Amino acid sequence: MLHENTDVLIIGAGPSGSSAACLLRQRGYRVTIIEKQVFPRFSIGESLLPQCMVFLEEAGLLDAVRDQVDACDFQFKNGAAFLRGKQTHQYDFTEKFSDGPGTTWQVRRALFDNILAQQACQKGADIRFGHEVIAVDVESDRPCLTVQNEQGQPYQIEAKFLLDASGFGRILPKFLDLEYPSDFPVRQAVFTHIEDGIVSHPAFDRNKILITVHEKDHRAWYWLIPFADGRSSFGIVAEPDFFQKYMLQDEDQNELEPLMRRILADDVALSDVLQHAKFDTPVRKLVGYSANVKQLFGKNYALLGNAGEFLDPVFSSGVTIALKSSSMAIALLDQMLQGQAVDWLTQYEQPLRKGIQVFRAYVEAWYQGDFQDVVFSERQNQDVKEMISSLLAGYAWDEKNPMNKESVRRLKVLAEYCREDLPEMLTD
Repeated sequence: MLHENTDVLIIGAGPSGSSAACLLRQRGYRVTIIEKQVFPRFSIGESLLPQCMVFLEEAGLLDAVRDQVDACDFQFKNGAAFLRGKQTHQYDFTEKFSDGPGTTWQVRRALFDNILAQQACQKGADIRFGHEVIAVDVESDRPCLTVQNEQGQPYQIEAKFLLDASGFGRILPKFLDLEYPSDFPVRQAVFTHIEDGIVSHPAFDRNKILITVHEKDHRAWYWLIPFADGRSSFGIVAEPDFFQKYMLQDEDQNELEPLMRRILADDVALSDVLQHAKFDTPVRKLVGYSANVKQLFGKNYALLGNAGEFLDPVFSSGVTIALKSSSMAIALLDQMLQGQAVDWLTQYEQPLRKGIQVFRAYVEAWYQGDFQDVVFSERQNQDVKEMISSLLAGYAWDEKNPMNKESVRRLKVLAEYCREDLPEMLTD
């Protein structure tokens, strides 16, 4: 069997894998990426957060994305809008507590991810599309993957270190038995791309993602992510029993477009926004996507982005966490490969999880209803709103933001005040 070697092996050429490769190439390392799919390929997670811009620039990728904005119909994004019946509210990400960019784009991930991957190639990374990992060895002195190429022929490749950026594929967690069940309820996402037909509507701003709470069941919500060409990504997220209520007797479980249309029709406010929409793309489904792992690193390897942990799509945190993890991991890996001591627990896992836990607090509060009550409160304190806007813009690792500290407790307190009266400031 053919046996090869490189400096760093990466599984997956999505945002975390491609950005990690670019950061490594900046430092002169040989990089090989094993990617099972052939790009461009469809993916959800199209609404970037402004914090992403910092990491894209660090990896030398921002200009390449910016150069393709018009050609790819990436949509300028400056915030998030929320809709629940007759209630609306918006967060402008340029009005936030944290320093850093306040705008970004909403992107077709097939095109966006391909831009990043091609840039990694141009910078010298060896990306092998259509190659599949079939065995993993991290116990030897050098980690080694057994890979099957497009012709079905196996070969082995070893490296000084292995990074798993496989996203929902979660290659190392599965091979190394690192997964354990998420404590989030099992949820399902049904999604597609549509011609949205929106010319003008008071509840819709093309520069913002629109998150709509189902009027009759506040556990369920819809995303509407507009692109610059009059099309949008449209999805519905809820627990499986919610979808079952809309299934017709003896209906084919794979007939998702009629199901999606019925659920949309049951929300008057969003139906009005999308009254002229055309469904012209197959509808897809993803079930039980939330996942946890026992650890984000081990002997000879580290997990990046969704390969380590995925929360929920509600606040579009996935790409931000992916790029943040790459930024942190490569800085440490560079030190390690130069012979310096690195503590992956205290320097990588714990600080990365700290920001993820802030996102988690908001996700949990959203489904419990507390954060919904904050969002739709008629009593909005501007200082607190700017702190929340920072989190929604992706700045979950900003320790200066009071709303990022003791997030669970502060959100509960804030929700209680919003139901009664707003605090003057969160100073404790």
